[in-house]
Amino acid sequence: MTDKFDKTPPGSPAGQVSVSKAATTAPENIKAIPVRHVGRWISGVVVIGLLVALVYAFSQGNIQWQAVGDKLFDSTVVAGAGRTLLISVLAMILGVILGVVLAVMRLSKNPVTSWVAWLYIWFFRGTPVYVQLLLWFNLALIFPVLNIPFIYKDEMTDVMTPFMCALLGLALNEAAYMAEICRAGIQSVDEGQTEASHALGMTQGKTMRRVVLPQALRVIIPPTGNEFINMLKTSSLVYAVTYNELLRSTSQIGSTSYAVMEMLFVASIWYIVMTSVFSVGQYYLERRYARGSLRSLPLTPWQRVKVNLAAFSNRPSGGVSA
Repeated sequence: MTDKFDKTPPGSPAGQVSVSKAATTAPENIKAIPVRHVGRWISGVVVIGLLVALVYAFSQGNIQWQAVGDKLFDSTVVAGAGRTLLISVLAMILGVILGVVLAVMRLSKNPVTSWVAWLYIWFFRGTPVYVQLLLWFNLALIFPVLNIPFIYKDEMTDVMTPFMCALLGLALNEAAYMAEICRAGIQSVDEGQTEASHALGMTQGKTMRRVVLPQALRVIIPPTGNEFINMLKTSSLVYAVTYNELLRSTSQIGSTSYAVMEMLFVASIWYIVMTSVFSVGQYYLERRYARGSLRSLPLTPWQRVKVNLAAFSNRPSGGVSA
């Protein structure tokens, strides 16, 4: 049996009618049925249940939450938070400067400077920062007098104040980590950039300052931001050298008012606030230095929220049209 074909010429009225009907008939809407993820709902309910149980446990504990609110902006606590921020910023600045110098020394072709830089990094990365703080604090046991001929002479106990011990302990330890971060950033720059600079007559130092380091910042900035946020928390270790920072300030209030846990909560809130603020700054700083490596920058959190709200408001009420 053979199939029957429509032999009506395309220009005939019957052909025109069939084509016009096909052109005017709109396709039906596709009704998309979303896939049900039962596991997601179960895991979400379990997580929410655990959070509710945790909140309930703390609400029933022997905690004076009113004391947390009353002491949150106490003058002693605010002053301690300011000293924490001060010691963290100063230690980070010194750590970055010394870290860059150590990274350049480490990459130098001079074996003496390279070996000295490696030895510094090996020692300060190999010993805990808590031990280093105690070494600086007890330095007067080894050197009772600091004597720099024709320049300075004084008792070591007067020189190594709690602030100085905290600054040296945090900054010198941070320099060892920043040296490795800077070294990785410098090595990420293509060697052709250095060769082209030398071909233009630029010295090694000028090439490093004007060509290599500006390009290396794209790699150096993200881990540096993480190091600073970590520095804000590590600064609590200077409690051991009697520097009156945030943790020591809250602990003193807790020991006299018998609100030990409440003051620890106060310190935790301040640490969370400071790290959160600087995390936002780190995000936008990374975004700025990523402009030269990305064709289009990713959306910021606020831009994502606006896009999602616009997509939600413009979503059709019926099915998905073809």
